[in-house]
Amino acid sequence: MGCCFLLHDGDQSAMIDTGLVGEPFFIRRLFRRLNLAPQSLKAILLTHGHLDHAGNLAWLKDWTGAKIYAHPIEQQHINGTYPYQGINRWCGRLEAAGRKVFGTRSAKIDEFISDGQQLPFWGGLQVLHLPGHTLGHCGFYSAKHNLLFSGDMMASYFFNAHRPWPILNSAPEQLNVSAEKIHSLKPRWIVPCHFDFLDGDLHRRRFAKLFGFADWGNK
Repeated sequence: MGCCFLLHDGDQSAMIDTGLVGEPFFIRRLFRRLNLAPQSLKAILLTHGHLDHAGNLAWLKDWTGAKIYAHPIEQQHINGTYPYQGINRWCGRLEAAGRKVFGTRSAKIDEFISDGQQLPFWGGLQVLHLPGHTLGHCGFYSAKHNLLFSGDMMASYFFNAHRPWPILNSAPEQLNVSAEKIHSLKPRWIVPCHFDFLDGDLHRRRFAKLFGFADWGNK
């Protein structure tokens, strides 16, 4: 139940994340349904380099020719060389197993992104550096739509909205600071990468409750 997102904007579309397994079929089908050529995809925006987000990165780049945009730290995750520490080593072990099972190939980031950078896709997207889950974890904010793609700041399932599991977080001490950064921005809608229903208002309220922002959640 991890999601990637096609931001359709004519011949200047962008994709946020690429999924782990099975997504190539659905991505091709979606392109056919929208009558889009693969070459219409101009950018692959990566929230972070964990396998369930970057598993089809090499395939999508080959199929579309799109450039990969990501924080520079995430190249190690994409390559499977990030030096996990402590309980986070379990994340590395799971990803190493996943790479063998699914035959995942690495890909090179074409354009490094940084906090506050404005990207010219989908009417304009602002990069929001949100370290915690990984050190280079980023969200993408659309001022035009007042919507934040929040990556893995939380998983939002039914009555069990929660922070990423501890074994998956490279810098858990930074999660609250990143959450406060989102709170300061106060997007109208939040769309995480792991959710039950595509309802940005619901996920914003769940996010506010999860991180203790009572002044924002029900507005």
